[in-house]
Amino acid sequence: MESFDPAELPELLKLYYRRLFPYSQYYRWLNYGGVVKNYFQHREFSFTLKDDIYIRYQSFNNQSDLEKEMQKMNPYKIDIGAVYSHRPSQHNTVKLGAFQAQEKELVFDIDMTDYDDVRRCCSSADICSKCWTLMTMAIHIIDRALKEDFGFKHRLWVYSGRRGVHCWVCDESVRKLSSAVRSGIVEYLSLVKGGQDVRKKVHLNEKIHPFVRKSINIIKKYFEEYALVDQDILENKESWDKILALVPEAPIHEDLQKNFQKSHSSLQRWEYLKRVASTNQNIKNDKCGPWLEWEIMLQYCFPRLDINVSKGINHLLKSPFSVHPKTGRISVPIDLQKVDQFDPFTVPTISSICHELDVIFTSEKEKEETEAESDVKHRTKDYKKTSLAPYVKVFEQFLENLDKSRKGELLKKSDLLKAF
Repeated sequence: MESFDPAELPELLKLYYRRLFPYSQYYRWLNYGGVVKNYFQHREFSFTLKDDIYIRYQSFNNQSDLEKEMQKMNPYKIDIGAVYSHRPSQHNTVKLGAFQAQEKELVFDIDMTDYDDVRRCCSSADICSKCWTLMTMAIHIIDRALKEDFGFKHRLWVYSGRRGVHCWVCDESVRKLSSAVRSGIVEYLSLVKGGQDVRKKVHLNEKIHPFVRKSINIIKKYFEEYALVDQDILENKESWDKILALVPEAPIHEDLQKNFQKSHSSLQRWEYLKRVASTNQNIKNDKCGPWLEWEIMLQYCFPRLDINVSKGINHLLKSPFSVHPKTGRISVPIDLQKVDQFDPFTVPTISSICHELDVIFTSEKEKEETEAESDVKHRTKDYKKTSLAPYVKVFEQFLENLDKSRKGELLKKSDLLKAF
């Protein structure tokens, strides 16, 4: 992957917004078929410019307006907010209290830094292939629940460009949800609770909810490779003491400590812990049972959601196809059919796609010289010639499904009207 030099960002952004950003698909998404009058016009965008200049309450009449402004401002980062009662760009002219956030996609933000107490390979903003599995598991667990437990159809998963993933649930009924309902959904999806001072963050009892069981079944597919091999969570006394702190009973504690010293690997230690947990399941004691190993698995692997991002309707979230100013990577949609193959390190950077465009441009230059300068419509297709193309295709497939669903709803409504 082309190395990225932040000093070149201003020039690269100019080229990206002029030639590569998929405006028509982007507008098609946020306009939602133009069914609701002024839906796009009342949407808030915010731009972060060079030197961290932050501009909120941007709004645009149409795709052309948005394009012109983005090409003029060359934002380092784009955030998307709610659909308001009035145009956000005119929020200062509206009577106090009348300017209200009315609708927004239900969004989820999962950030690798929230796992720093349980990952051993990296910390803070750093990620590697060993800890990326946490994001893979998170997508599988949350997406399954959104689809099966809640029946949400239109879920767009996006790589943040650095150390996490975002999810946009775009069903029409979901965009109308109140803050209280959003809180309820994110609460249902949260199992790891407590800040840095809380050692044991997951508490199960005999009544295991189906959501927890299904989540554990997903974690089981990855646990050995991820936790016991890559993270080696029981490698030495320092690391296994962290896990023993989650074990409640003194005699079990001592037994495990003794055995762990004799064992030679995380795999062996884990097998012994599982045996001890299952032999204790018949003891009438709600402090220990077969769920002990599950609590550990969940604490080390279960998704950690930023609750505030999901519950607030007016909360902004980084836009798909935004560029991460530190890594240069594009925030690309993730193909749900290929979550396990997704590799953040092969995601196109702004340098790499601009370089690809340069190479193509040079080879096409002679042809261009003999023709009139290509028009803007042709230019918007330039991404198709770069490694951004497959990611735009994933986005287009998502939009196709949204369109089909919307047309289905309209047909249903017209059939109902005919019935009267």
